[in-house]
Amino acid sequence: MIRIENITKSFGSLQVLKGIDLHIAKGEVVSIVGPSGAGKTTLLQIIGTLDKPDTGSVVIDGMDVTTLSQKKLSDFRNRQLGFVFQFHQLLPEFTAIENIMIPAYIAGSSKKDAKKRAEELLDFMGLSDRARHKPNELSGGEKQRVAVARALVNNPKVILADEPSGSLDTKNKQELHQLFFDLRDQFGQTFVIVTHDEQLATLTDRTIHMRDGLLAPEVSATPLIPEAPLAPNQDSIVASSGAEGGACD
Repeated sequence: MIRIENITKSFGSLQVLKGIDLHIAKGEVVSIVGPSGAGKTTLLQIIGTLDKPDTGSVVIDGMDVTTLSQKKLSDFRNRQLGFVFQFHQLLPEFTAIENIMIPAYIAGSSKKDAKKRAEELLDFMGLSDRARHKPNELSGGEKQRVAVARALVNNPKVILADEPSGSLDTKNKQELHQLFFDLRDQFGQTFVIVTHDEQLATLTDRTIHMRDGLLAPEVSATPLIPEAPLAPNQDSIVASSGAEGGACD
């Protein structure tokens, strides 16, 4: 789903990304962790087409987004990518359902279709009774769920989240973390999550560690265990000769 090759990025004399290669499969929930200044958010912004790399390519669902014009890039971002930020970024003058509908309007959906999709997502989030409430009338957890629904309204292929649970209490963190996996199972999105939350990182399908603009080598979570030798009898030899061998990924 996402293929990143040799991404570098500098700001003035400071090189933030120093040659990133990363492949993320469709439907995978991946966390990116590392100390402050490691380049996590910069990498996420480049994946999300909010910034351009100095070198390298970013291919999302077969499209090299680094080659797109600004107009085509904006359209791709609106339709194929969803964003969740630490502080939800809801517009205060609009209700929950109106905030969710905004990306659908930008994509050209009719009011009827945008409203129907927003209502479906609010129901999935358990927030149907909060649809007409403005952000200042919602709890922190409710605001973040509305932000997630907004990210999903155009059925994007990829959801990018930057410290999504950073401003939540323990209960709401746990609910938000579970929500990501429920959404992946329900809608099939790929999730890339930058986080300092160790609990969330341990739950994801894969954890990518960054330090000083580079990715650390990935370590298998399930080390190989040597098989015990077969007993030296005729039955074992016959069974062994008929069995198919398998490679461990």
